[in-house]
Amino acid sequence: MPTEARIVVSPPNTHQLEIHEVRLADPGPREVLIRQHASGVCHSQLHNIFAARDRPWILGHEATGTVLATGSEVDHVAEGDLVLVTWVPRSAGSASAPPRPARITLSDGTVPVCRNVFTWADHTLADEQYVVKAPPDMARDVTAIIGCAVMTGAGAVLNTAKVRPGDSVAVFGVGGVGLSAITAAKVAGAFPLIAVDLDDEKLEFARSFGATHTVNAGTSDAVEAIRALTTKPDRWDFNGKPVAGVDFAFDCIGVPKTMQQIALAARTGAFGREPGGNAILVGVPTTAPDFDYGHLLMSEKRYIGSLGGSCEPDRDFPMFLGWYAEGQLKLNEMVTARYRLEDINEAVDDL
Repeated sequence: MPTEARIVVSPPNTHQLEIHEVRLADPGPREVLIRQHASGVCHSQLHNIFAARDRPWILGHEATGTVLATGSEVDHVAEGDLVLVTWVPRSAGSASAPPRPARITLSDGTVPVCRNVFTWADHTLADEQYVVKAPPDMARDVTAIIGCAVMTGAGAVLNTAKVRPGDSVAVFGVGGVGLSAITAAKVAGAFPLIAVDLDDEKLEFARSFGATHTVNAGTSDAVEAIRALTTKPDRWDFNGKPVAGVDFAFDCIGVPKTMQQIALAARTGAFGREPGGNAILVGVPTTAPDFDYGHLLMSEKRYIGSLGGSCEPDRDFPMFLGWYAEGQLKLNEMVTARYRLEDINEAVDDL
């Protein structure tokens, strides 16, 4: 029988969110019905809220919950299981067809847009590929952000970049995604591990997550500060200058300035000996940067995109939960505020 649910709706032509009461249908063959415990409030959702559009959206893409019912073809979770909800298919090898978002109808008959999942709700209905089984003793609140923030930042370091012990790393932007990237870089053994932001308090916070150095980009030239920390006087680039820069520079923001800065902060190539470093775009961009393509060429650098941390949730989420259990992933400290569903507009304003 249908399940009564309350979901957050982002209507067109306004930035104010609404809470609608809807009836969720019984799960289809490959769907899972979930009672939600907590959802992350991700910065990328602002792109949808503030975008021009002619249809309402339902939002949220990282959560924890308990399974209420499953479809006939679902075999990896069962009623009563604790689960993580995410927006990346849990296992490419187990998908027999592309996962589809649930179709929800509002009381006025409107069908809102759902990109893949919706978690700003007290109940959700999701394709089984977006549902990852969790241990029964998992914390039900702070672990919600594993489904996006942790996965995106930590995955970029481990999966996209494959950082190794001794690699030098700079992380631009130390919100939830950036702190997750710093955590993974620390676990990987990176040094130096440089946090870059505009706020001294956030930078000091980043040190508690493993950053060995910090740079305030509002009071100094971030690229020059990184190069000064990583200069190798025994090697030289194409122009005869000492090689400098990090092996991996991560942009966890996605604005044009930081998208350019990571390219400049990545290590220059040692002319005739080894290629340059890597710039990894993690944050969701909204505008295109003006790149110096000649610089990328002459320094033999690589510019790489990382979507969802190149993660496979079935494989990676148990590892992140293990870090949390061991005290390496500080989710309790990372989650700095909590809101009721009714306070979603306050949460978005604070974000």
